[in-house]
Amino acid sequence: MGKEKLKVGEISKPRFEFRSFGRDFNKQAERMARLSVPIPEKLWVRHSPETYIMSRTNDINNTKIRDGKMDIKTYVQTVDGLEQWNPLTKTEFPVSVHFLKSDIFPAFQVEMPIFEKTKYTMDEFLAVVKEHPDLQAVSVVKERFGYMVNDTICEVGNILINGAKVMTINSESTEVDDIKITIIDVGLDGVENINYLQTIKRVIGWIDKPLAN
Repeated sequence: MGKEKLKVGEISKPRFEFRSFGRDFNKQAERMARLSVPIPEKLWVRHSPETYIMSRTNDINNTKIRDGKMDIKTYVQTVDGLEQWNPLTKTEFPVSVHFLKSDIFPAFQVEMPIFEKTKYTMDEFLAVVKEHPDLQAVSVVKERFGYMVNDTICEVGNILINGAKVMTINSESTEVDDIKITIIDVGLDGVENINYLQTIKRVIGWIDKPLAN
């Protein structure tokens, strides 16, 4: 069987990803743009305000809220330094207390709070998060520029994490070898692979470690 042909913006089987965060990837971003094949205009630039729910005790489940929907992805494996994540669950607000107990809070790997309602709006859910000593809601505003290099879905992003500006660059694909070639082609070899969870924890001070540059 041949490898799957990826298209930017479309859902495929679980992909591997290289991603890094730092202050400056301008040279690599320029190479990525020049090496990219044309992609649909709607994916040239995308803007999205999102909220990530951070847990002090969890590094494998990535929970974010965007457009009124809560989305959780879970870490599967690392192959040749590239991480693979699978969708775990997705739900819209208001969310039932049963779903919070059965799916959402177990993903946070924290002590279950006492719930006083049968359903929670997004604001009510965020209020529960705010009261929990091991959780924190973090504002993440994204400006993302899409590319396609070596059949891998790529992006360069300007990201605001609770107002702190960082830059991200990534390459993802179902094919590990295509990502490894892309990393070399755009000049990212030797750069640390850092996912969103680790980056946010470093920026908000939960992990005492710098970003890639």
